[in-house]
Amino acid sequence: MKEAMHTAHLALTPSAVIGPINPRLYGSFLEHLGRAVYDGIHEPQHPTADADGFRTDVIELVKELGVTGVRYPGGNFVSGFQWEDSVGPREDRPRRLDLAWHSTETNQVGLHEFQAWLDAVGSELVLAVNLGTRGVAEALALLEYANHRAGTARAEQRIANGRTEPFGIRMWCLGNEMDGPWQVGHRTAEDYGTLAARTAQAMKMVDPDLELVVCGSSSSSMPTFGEWERVVLSHTYEDVEFISCHAYYENTGDLGAFLASGVDMDRFIESVVSTADHVKAVRSSDRTINISFDEWNVWYATRFENVDKITGVDNWPVAPRLLEDTYTVADAVVFGSLLISLLKHADRVTSASLAQLVNVIAPIMTEPGGPAWKQATFFPFAATSAHGRGVALAADVACETYRTERFGEVPLVDAVVTHDEAAGRYAVFAVNRATDGPTEFVLDLAALGTVAAGARLGVRVLADDDLDAANTLDHPDRVVLADLPYRREGDAVRVELPPVSWVEILVELPD
Repeated sequence: MKEAMHTAHLALTPSAVIGPINPRLYGSFLEHLGRAVYDGIHEPQHPTADADGFRTDVIELVKELGVTGVRYPGGNFVSGFQWEDSVGPREDRPRRLDLAWHSTETNQVGLHEFQAWLDAVGSELVLAVNLGTRGVAEALALLEYANHRAGTARAEQRIANGRTEPFGIRMWCLGNEMDGPWQVGHRTAEDYGTLAARTAQAMKMVDPDLELVVCGSSSSSMPTFGEWERVVLSHTYEDVEFISCHAYYENTGDLGAFLASGVDMDRFIESVVSTADHVKAVRSSDRTINISFDEWNVWYATRFENVDKITGVDNWPVAPRLLEDTYTVADAVVFGSLLISLLKHADRVTSASLAQLVNVIAPIMTEPGGPAWKQATFFPFAATSAHGRGVALAADVACETYRTERFGEVPLVDAVVTHDEAAGRYAVFAVNRATDGPTEFVLDLAALGTVAAGARLGVRVLADDDLDAANTLDHPDRVVLADLPYRREGDAVRVELPPVSWVEILVELPD
């Protein structure tokens, strides 16, 4: 059967500014879950381990990925976590049951060690506090320990534990997924909103310049979605800077709908923005609450629930293999489209965290005593974090649509443009959702004026004839970014996008 040839057209429009791109958009997330920390970033016996036991091969990959910040230590884990267990001499730290993932936590990597790892990586620490089994007093104690310079019991405890200078943590998450019945200590919106407000107000009595994230819904499919946001923000609006969004996507057999996952993310973001702005109007507030999309990814959660979930009253393993999804080309294309959705809302999504970073639903995988390698999802993130800087521009793509049962009519091509004025670069990130053939993508540079003729172009694509192709321990380089040919016809750039593909087009302006 002859392949269909689709067409799409995008006129680059420098004036179509959505908003500045906050570097925090390229954050990630590490939870004490499975092999994310132990045997992931930390493996003292590994040949590449540094003096602190951290794998330097993983550190180099995280640097290449371009992660600007890391949310820590959870996730579901944080709702049963006692932060005091993770500081002080390692030999004195207690082993605890982690109810979130039915595992044993050794506490051998704690706040000091993790900050040392972040210093090596060059990323900001975003710290979550436990509002599941704990509350205001414990959050204040952690804040004092981490950020107060000296002269108090908690600050002096930090100094005695080897860190004279404060951690200086600016961004804090007020719990995690507190609407979820799986969460230890989960609450109603009214209860959580009241507790979060009290905690935020107390923390800002210590430091009014902290940036605080209040929990939004665990997903847009939660039965309380929308009303949860309204109630929680009605309590916390004047005391926090962000409300969180969480979303995960998986291919359940409908490839067309899976490829359109970005449509769901778009609607999710816009719904939360509308609710936040409604509360703003009701309160006659002059503050604007932005979104921290601090958990997002492709995650085959049904595999965990049906196959890998740990049970048994006497079965509490240390660092078990959990949530170690192997990502395909199709997964990576959807992943790239989610990054596009975040950038399309850069005016209100000013922080985000890819969940997660190493081994657990991650772009980086490791083998104990062996290599580390890049999953297919590594490539769209690394490219976007490197080149998707400056401001985001709206991309009005003229293209065909296709019908999905879940989302209705969906455009075959989705895209966003970024402009990094300092680097003299425009970047176009696009996905071709067509499954039955390629799409001729025409990028019109006429709006750049006379400089368009001298612009240098670079086009890279993530695609494969086998949509299930993936990088594995045995074949770590099966999937990579590849250069894609293009044609220039005056101000038009013509690129043939393979079916089910993610593409980056760089337009480097002449000096």
